[in-house]
Amino acid sequence: MSYQITIQPSGHQFELAEDEYVLDGALKHGIMFPYGCRGGSCGTCFGKVISGDIDYPEGLPMGLMESDHASGQALFCVAKARSDLTIDVREIRSRDEIRVKTLPAQVISVKKLAPDVMELRLALPASERLMFRAGQYLDFLLRNRKRRAFSIANAPVNDEFLELHIRLVPGGEFTQMVFDIFQLKTLVRLEAPLGDFYVREESNRPIIMIAGGTGFAPIKSMIEQLQAEEDTRPIHLYWGARAKVDLYLHALAQRWAQGERFDYTPVLSQAAEEDDWQGQQGYVHEVVAKDYPDLSGFDVYMAGPPQMIVAATQRFRAQGLPQMQLFADAFEYSNDG
Repeated sequence: MSYQITIQPSGHQFELAEDEYVLDGALKHGIMFPYGCRGGSCGTCFGKVISGDIDYPEGLPMGLMESDHASGQALFCVAKARSDLTIDVREIRSRDEIRVKTLPAQVISVKKLAPDVMELRLALPASERLMFRAGQYLDFLLRNRKRRAFSIANAPVNDEFLELHIRLVPGGEFTQMVFDIFQLKTLVRLEAPLGDFYVREESNRPIIMIAGGTGFAPIKSMIEQLQAEEDTRPIHLYWGARAKVDLYLHALAQRWAQGERFDYTPVLSQAAEEDDWQGQQGYVHEVVAKDYPDLSGFDVYMAGPPQMIVAATQRFRAQGLPQMQLFADAFEYSNDG
């Protein structure tokens, strides 16, 4: 069973599953409410039920007084619908409304995805959740006042942890620490969310996404969010890497391509003999340019090394891609990693 949720004053509507919290359902459909703790204590997702019925499976939340509840006020992070609803709640329309925070975090998972790529998962304090847009990044705040930036690889709809894909930089102090020292319960400090790399919702154009190496991380976040929102724009993902081992989540991308309106083209620049590679070879942006001689009708999102971004931008602009339809995130690596 599902319920129809109508938001006032915007008039936006979405379907909410019977077992979903109202906030979770909104986020899944690309509708952002202000929220913080996700546990009913901070009051950030405060709104009003104009019509319909809700309940709180865990009991009346700490952040809601009885008198507020009696007058129809609600905390939507812990509320479930029991009928169709019309609710009054402020929506976040601008990225400027997403507040940058400095937060502690704890390592909850360390897993090698490739010989030189580590998947790191971080948990925030139980009283905190991070609002971010798919494609944004975070900074590690180090004791020597230096920073290290990494894109968030999970989608905002799945924000119970933060997933990062960290490539080992030869001689790099921080990335070597991640590979050699980080373990369960390691504590870190973060500043997030940061960056302007995110999918523009106002466009209906088909999307070409290009990842170079661990530039796959923000692209993954974007794709998973678009899928959760049931976005209907066609997507063609190109992932450029040196050898097959560097396509560290190749099987995941292949599963995406089994769905409708999704194509996946991996491209290797230095395929190893043991790869027995039958797919595309060369530079990933050159393959895109060959497949799409006229790019004027597309939105292009790309993340990867600066050399890739520069070369692709020049080539794509020559093939009709307007600057306003090109969005890029260049992965700059610090000399000391």
